[in-house]
Amino acid sequence: MTTGSTKRRILTGDTPTGRLHLGHYVGSLENRIRLQDEYDCYFLLANMHAYTTRADKAAEIRRDTIEIVKDWLAAGIDPARATIVLQTEVPAIAELTWFFAMLVPFNRVMRNPTLKTEIESKGLGDTYSFGFPMYAVGQCADILAFRPDLVPVGEDQVAHIEMCREIARRFNQVYCGVDPHAEDAEHEKLGGVFPIPAPLIGRVGRLVGTDGNQKMSKSLDNAIFLSATPKQVKKKVGAIYPGQSRDPDQPGDPDINPVFQFADVFIKDEAFVAELKERYRKGDNLGDGHVKAYVIDAINELLEPMRARRAEFEKPGGDDLVMDVIRTGTRKANAVAEQTLAMAKERMGLNFGTRAEMLG
Repeated sequence: MTTGSTKRRILTGDTPTGRLHLGHYVGSLENRIRLQDEYDCYFLLANMHAYTTRADKAAEIRRDTIEIVKDWLAAGIDPARATIVLQTEVPAIAELTWFFAMLVPFNRVMRNPTLKTEIESKGLGDTYSFGFPMYAVGQCADILAFRPDLVPVGEDQVAHIEMCREIARRFNQVYCGVDPHAEDAEHEKLGGVFPIPAPLIGRVGRLVGTDGNQKMSKSLDNAIFLSATPKQVKKKVGAIYPGQSRDPDQPGDPDINPVFQFADVFIKDEAFVAELKERYRKGDNLGDGHVKAYVIDAINELLEPMRARRAEFEKPGGDDLVMDVIRTGTRKANAVAEQTLAMAKERMGLNFGTRAEMLG
């Protein structure tokens, strides 16, 4: 990382498609919160990417962008320790997207398994916009514009990070003369503009949804949101199908019961969870309802401080406070991204002047 900071840098973010849920929290968000003091953190609101499938819903995208920031702040992201960035207001990202698109074959983009999964899960068929595949390249620009060392992501985003790594290597080789056989860690030392960022996977790669089958997702209506009330948590957890029918005094298998995944993830006392599993296996008067009750308590314990913090932003003027956070962070982010763009354009022979000079 080529800045004055001695800290290594992190970049990650979310596309505004609605409020965040527990899957987002254990997959990436808690990592971001934990690492705020150790790393120079940039957290991106990928609102431009939201237009790839919802271009006709601009008002919803704006609303969702603000809601995600509220979720971040409620969860514990501190604007004094982390930089919150609005993608559409960082023009360097769009320029880098264009340049990077020349370095990756179209068929490589379409082989991205995450992209293919989204096409299928959203039922896009062959009707997706021309810009939709471009978002996979744009995500690489989101990351590389800030030259991070690590990208905290959920397990399903690792394929995106790999393509980002490929583009960073390719740029450094084509425009900076870095040897194709160079180790990833040596690219910057050898003159490359971009570090080769590594993914940082959350402690839970894939949190099952309340349907007990699919990954937790807003679109599948199997999510527990970070903004959920105690009543909503109770209803959602209570509806989880345990994968088996049994009486409390009959043996059961916790390994196939999704309720126990929630117990493993959210109940802090590991010994207590182990005891619950043992009793469940023996049929020791422990029903699914008992386990769900413990899970409900654990999730509410996690969410209660978030509810309190979020309430401050739900008051009159709360949206204005959020916008102040976004503007302050984005100003700082633009300085970094413009530096990256200038470095890249210089290596590409495009150093004809700064943006400020050309606009002035």
